[in-house]
Amino acid sequence: MEATGTDEVEKIKSKFMSAWHNMKYSWVLKTKTYFSRNSPVFLLGKCYHFKTDGMYVISGNVEEFRKDFISRIWLTYREEFPQIKGSALTTDCGWGCTLRTGQMLLAQGLMLHFLGRAWVWPDALDIDNSDSESWTVHTVKKLTASFEASLTAEREPKILSNHHQGTLKRNCDDNEMRNEVYHRKIISWFGDSPLAAFGLHQLIEYGKKSGKIAGDWYGPAVVAHILRKAVEEARDPELQGVTVYVAQDCTVYSSDVIDRQSSFMDSGKADTKAVIILVPVRLGGERTNMDYLEFVKGILSLEYCVGIIGGKPKQSYYFAGFQDDSLIYMDPHYCQSFVDVSIKDFPLESFHCPSPKKMSFKKMDPSCTIGFYCRTVQDFEKASEEITKMLKSSSKEKYPLFTFVKGHSRDYDFASSPLREENDLFSEDEKKRLKRFSTEEFVLL
Repeated sequence: MEATGTDEVEKIKSKFMSAWHNMKYSWVLKTKTYFSRNSPVFLLGKCYHFKTDGMYVISGNVEEFRKDFISRIWLTYREEFPQIKGSALTTDCGWGCTLRTGQMLLAQGLMLHFLGRAWVWPDALDIDNSDSESWTVHTVKKLTASFEASLTAEREPKILSNHHQGTLKRNCDDNEMRNEVYHRKIISWFGDSPLAAFGLHQLIEYGKKSGKIAGDWYGPAVVAHILRKAVEEARDPELQGVTVYVAQDCTVYSSDVIDRQSSFMDSGKADTKAVIILVPVRLGGERTNMDYLEFVKGILSLEYCVGIIGGKPKQSYYFAGFQDDSLIYMDPHYCQSFVDVSIKDFPLESFHCPSPKKMSFKKMDPSCTIGFYCRTVQDFEKASEEITKMLKSSSKEKYPLFTFVKGHSRDYDFASSPLREENDLFSEDEKKRLKRFSTEEFVLL
């Protein structure tokens, strides 16, 4: 009887906190982001110039940048999703921001893998800019309702209805349809339901192995290990060609990475896998060391960079680019309604950020995780050489931020062993590292 009463109190407490967080995070301040016309803008390896021609801004590059930015997958706080196992929570408002930024980084890696860096969402510029209109829960609900109404009327998807007729367009249309299928599939892997491979529910389950539970704060390094485990455990055949490697103590062991890429597929075929390399680092002590600015800018200038899980104290952001000494990011701290990604032609708008935000590099918290994508072993070898040169040229300290080392790590047996039992997903050494990261990293609200 007493236990039942305690459970009821916890449920009421959870509902009260959810209501407060939903009110707190369900609106967006109408702040504008300003970009200089005199400096290039970099977004995940692509460079854009907003220079003027006399009195007029050359708009082509501005539109290209907007389309590219909006095409990135945006994953934010959500409310009213299925209850998280072992808790009364139906929202991640107030605590899930680093999991969301980790999801965004992984999503960019999967977009490079399935769609390529040149892909942009055809409907990107149709999204309203959040600088002129707030994205509230009510707005999203109206948007969802209108799309569901269109589904019941069995309307064709927008991308198909806009196709021009004629055989000359067939190849183009087929390619667009194929890209749209993968676009939706990637988003569905991050849906807020227990069955989604990289959804919040699954990530929290893997986080339990490192002592985390729903409602806890997660740091960038812990999230890196959770993402690795989630990709390892994914059962979708489409995901068998991707693996994740997490650097150990700021060291990337090249032979370990290549072994992961060269491992057998479930089908038994000997084929190379693409790898997403995650490197948890600290860019200084209590504050970010400005000496690392040029290196971070160099990293975000690479097309195979998939972004940075970072933020500023008490908030996590997904960093994807820069202009001058300011970082460009996507903010997960917007509470939106749950979208059921299992329905046909689910609405895509709330998964794409309408407006970029900027933040001075010096405000960045030093704890972060950097991500890279390499499709082949040759791509990895080329990337390791390029990044090593960048590390050496940008480092004013005696030791670089992280290193690439030939050979295997000491716990190579764990990295290459078959899947362990559910209760032993992390090695003892990894558990110790995760606990250390948990105490060292900033608190996220």
